[in-house]
Amino acid sequence: MPLRLRKYDHATMPGQTGLSPTKRHLQRRWRMAFTAIYFTRILASFPKKVLHNQSSRLLRSLSYVTIDVVHDDDSSREGAARGLVSVDQKMLTDMVKDKNLETLNELGGVKQVAAILESDVKDGIKDVEAELVRRRNVFGANRYTKAPARSFLSFVLEALKDTTIIILLVCAVTSLGFGIKQHGPKDGWYDGGSIILAVFLVVVVSAVSNFKQSRQFGKLSDESSDINVRVVRDGRHQVRSIFDVVVGDVVSLKIGDQIPADGLFLDGHCLKLDESSMTGESDHVEVNGSGNPFMLSGTKVSDGFGLMLVSSVGMNTAWGEMMSSISRDLDEQTPLQARLNRLTSYIGKIGLAVATLVLAVLMIRYFTGNTRDENGYREYNGSKTKLNDVLNSVVGIVAAAVTIVVVAIPEGLPLAVTLTLAYSMKRMMNDNAMVRKLSACETMGSATTICTDKTGTLTLNQMKVTEFWIGNETFKDGASLDIESNVIQLLKEGVALNTTGTVSKPLSTMVPEISGSPTEKAILAWAVLDLGISIDETKSNCEILHVDAFNSEKKRSGVLIKRGNEKPIHTHWKGAAEMILAMCSAYYDKNGAIRSMNEEEQGQFKAVIQSMAAKSLRCIAFAHKTVNEADDTGDANLEENDMTMLALVGLKDPCRPGVKTAVEACKSAGVNIKMITGDNVHTARAIAIECGILHPEGTSDGASVVEGIQFRNFSPEERMAKVENIRVMARSSPFDKLLMVQCLKEKGHVVAVTGDGTNDAPALKEADIGLSMGIQGTEVAKESSDIVILDDNFASVVTVLRWGRCVYTNIQKFIQFQLTVNVAALIINFVAAVSSGKVPLTAVQLLWVNLIMDTLGALALATDMPTNDLLRKPPVGKSEPLITCIMWRNLIAQAIYQVTILLILEFRGKSIFGVDERVKNTLIFNTFVLCQVFNEFNARKLEKRNIFKGMHKNKLFLAIIGITIVLQVLMVELLQKFASTKRLNWQQWGVCIGIAVVTWPIGFLVKYIPVSRMKLQDRRASAS
Repeated sequence: MPLRLRKYDHATMPGQTGLSPTKRHLQRRWRMAFTAIYFTRILASFPKKVLHNQSSRLLRSLSYVTIDVVHDDDSSREGAARGLVSVDQKMLTDMVKDKNLETLNELGGVKQVAAILESDVKDGIKDVEAELVRRRNVFGANRYTKAPARSFLSFVLEALKDTTIIILLVCAVTSLGFGIKQHGPKDGWYDGGSIILAVFLVVVVSAVSNFKQSRQFGKLSDESSDINVRVVRDGRHQVRSIFDVVVGDVVSLKIGDQIPADGLFLDGHCLKLDESSMTGESDHVEVNGSGNPFMLSGTKVSDGFGLMLVSSVGMNTAWGEMMSSISRDLDEQTPLQARLNRLTSYIGKIGLAVATLVLAVLMIRYFTGNTRDENGYREYNGSKTKLNDVLNSVVGIVAAAVTIVVVAIPEGLPLAVTLTLAYSMKRMMNDNAMVRKLSACETMGSATTICTDKTGTLTLNQMKVTEFWIGNETFKDGASLDIESNVIQLLKEGVALNTTGTVSKPLSTMVPEISGSPTEKAILAWAVLDLGISIDETKSNCEILHVDAFNSEKKRSGVLIKRGNEKPIHTHWKGAAEMILAMCSAYYDKNGAIRSMNEEEQGQFKAVIQSMAAKSLRCIAFAHKTVNEADDTGDANLEENDMTMLALVGLKDPCRPGVKTAVEACKSAGVNIKMITGDNVHTARAIAIECGILHPEGTSDGASVVEGIQFRNFSPEERMAKVENIRVMARSSPFDKLLMVQCLKEKGHVVAVTGDGTNDAPALKEADIGLSMGIQGTEVAKESSDIVILDDNFASVVTVLRWGRCVYTNIQKFIQFQLTVNVAALIINFVAAVSSGKVPLTAVQLLWVNLIMDTLGALALATDMPTNDLLRKPPVGKSEPLITCIMWRNLIAQAIYQVTILLILEFRGKSIFGVDERVKNTLIFNTFVLCQVFNEFNARKLEKRNIFKGMHKNKLFLAIIGITIVLQVLMVELLQKFASTKRLNWQQWGVCIGIAVVTWPIGFLVKYIPVSRMKLQDRRASAS
């Protein structure tokens, strides 16, 4: 079965004219071939003639001839393009998807497929943009077709489905019909048309807001799927986006990586894949060059490392087909949204009850003749009243009652949560935190404990070898010349062959490029730059028989090798110093002699390791053992006993700048920090003291620092008793981290956990908030987490904590603001309806108030930036009521003031100001709206008396206040028929503003009233 379909054309004869471009191209190729053959035969005949005709001595000449043949660049490029175009992409796709080994063998194996795809199995493809574009044009990009996003119209239709909106529209249309019939088209459309226009405005603003947030969530979803992969191009290991991977790329893989595209195994050791995302099977599948070289996109590397050749990308992969049919759930409801929906339902029921009472009272008053018009005449006079007038009045009463329901139901609460979450997610991206799960934003505000890794989170993850020991001697820079050559040779093998890192030398520079984990890079850099080791030369001289890859449980890696044609087999181990030391019974000295290790010498090595750890160094040991071929059992298991200690190295990883300040900030916020690390107890203690997690004088007791095995072996009761006092857990396994999270949650803590490894996935899922690392984190860890810390910095974890509290506080601000409006509007309309039979605030006016407090109010209050004051308060309990005593205090004070003033205006406004009914109602409407505008300032600070602090930083808040005031002026002064208002003079405007300004001193004074607050710690203590 051919992979390429080649077409052969006959050459054009020399005398032909009118040739096509393809035939002219072939003709030039034939002529070039003929010239080259003819010239070569002439050159071959020269030596014969010289030997035949001359017996003299031959002159010495060059042993080669250079022929400069000019190629047609355009034709060569066309030929290359035709080469890739002729590749049967469907065959490659089906072969990998079906794991068809027979088809692969027919094609000549993996290396032949690489040649067909014009890729080098070692150096990859050319790192030239034109080459990448060519491959994307032929094979497609590594992206999948997404499900279509919701249109703007769908959000409009969703808003129109609201029951109260439908009732309002029915009332508006009915009122419009009666109005036009009664007063004619010119003047009769105002009442009904105004309500329709107001409803349309509310629906459009709500739809625009939801549409924008949906688009933003979709964008963040795209960013979360953009992962980094390591590819080999031009012989250099480079980090590229998964979307930049093309067919023919050679991809480097390690534990925890996601397979970025379909491909074939090239090289590697102990490579196993978790294919559960594709097949549903939980068993890990071994991948190798003989039995199963096929690798499916979307699967995860569960063990080992290796290289793969990309054969299909994007929609040509099974993963692409699957992902195109599903989309991320952007309508995820967070716990806070669920609580707010319950609150909205409860308030809505109260509003419905009030509206029903108002409807009943107004109907009774109307039909009993107790309702009078503006001129003091009865509106209903029994049979004398026209049917149209009766129906029009009834529609107006129903519209007023329904509008009360619209205002009473705080639809703005879910919108405020959505706006706050969307705004926070966008800002958190700028602060190096990418939210994968919406609920994590708000849950983080309740966190009481953070379990953090050490390497890369508290430290810079920029390791460097600073100490080097062989035997009981330490060596400084350049001292490797004093070491015996056989020891150096063993070190070369131990470093070059027992590593997942790579060293490459690009042509443009002589400085080697080193890639791999921070530990691997530090050791390779030391070996190459300080010891002068040639990694490639060492690899070429040895054959790797078996690899035991590193993982976080064993904390070591091993390799079984053979040198060239030599019979002995060598075992090399590298890993945590005390674990390698426990495997050794002898050690090398600098002269190459093997010395037996007794207890005293083993104690000396332990002292060296502890002295390194006390300096915050990570200590790595190398060990070696030679096994005769005759002794080899052939099971490829590495020897673990009676090893010979080869060397010790100490790696320094400095603490991140500002990490101590971040830890102190967490402590002041009532959040406990626990460091969980794989390093030994001495290194862990030294780093914890340096970061401020431990105090130097409080480290002597065993309660604050434990090892993973100790914690694991505690009885359940002992573990529960000690878990809160533990500050550092050293030599821990992923299971120990999971166990600690479970204990803390059982004690009532809200736990956040950081993790970067594949084995951290269970703890990340178990925690209330899983925080994975964006740089060093594996794709498995990222998928198991709720938030990705993009810069791996603990300070960013504190930023997430601050944002989490900000989300919760902003929601509380809006609840206080909206409930004040709801309470005031309900009481005013209800009292006025019962007493006078008229509601002072019309349907259009109430819809305008609804727009101010729902959409504009949510925008203004939900976009406040987090402040450091948030970290001076204890965490908010997950079960704490949304409306606190402090909020009730502020809310009731403002509501009482507004209701009192507006009722005075309702019953005494005409006599106080000497105005008619319409001006009085305009004064009530204007004062009510301005009171909400000024109360928005009060809502910015729930407890602080200075409500203007930091206001200049929120430009959106100031803009919304300005827009609201301008629109209110337009409503009163220009849109009189639309809003049922009448123009006010300067004195009346001054009165309205003066009454509204009083909300500021009331808000200031009421904060002096003490309220009881039960501390979270007290509640948790009583609960336990």
